[in-house]
Amino acid sequence: MRFSIITVSDSCSNGTAVDKSGPLLVELIRESEKLKEAPQVSGPHLIPDEKEEIVKILRSLCGECDVIITTGGTGWAPRDVTPEATNEVIERRCGGLETAIHVRSLQITPFAALSRLSAGIFQKTLIVNFPGSAKAVKECWEVLETVVDHGVSLLIEADQSQVHKKIQSS
Repeated sequence: MRFSIITVSDSCSNGTAVDKSGPLLVELIRESEKLKEAPQVSGPHLIPDEKEEIVKILRSLCGECDVIITTGGTGWAPRDVTPEATNEVIERRCGGLETAIHVRSLQITPFAALSRLSAGIFQKTLIVNFPGSAKAVKECWEVLETVVDHGVSLLIEADQSQVHKKIQSS
């Protein structure tokens, strides 16, 4: 499975802060014992909290990977626009996944209610927003890690099914 990690942060992208959540997420994915195959992980790509830039990188990575996970930009601050950018790209929301991540996080802190994360599908690529803190990334990954293999296999099967239908109708 191919993953791409994007850290959305003005301060990390301009070098005034060190990205902790992106590298942690790369490490968690690579060390996961729940994934069926050894994952391929690119990133973290560091970009500022700019909706147009987020949309551009999401679109460029779709098709190159099976799962894109963003960290950061999911809060209530005016520059937190990652969910809006994600919603502009995805074709179908994954509300159950959003709920599962929120429920898990709310078990740990009431501040999880301030997260506006989004999750959805564009063609065969799953896109999921995580908050920007390393602690939240670990908690959210624990949820996604348990379902991502099956979810991605459903996307691949659906795509292969469409190919077979097209061949049969030709």
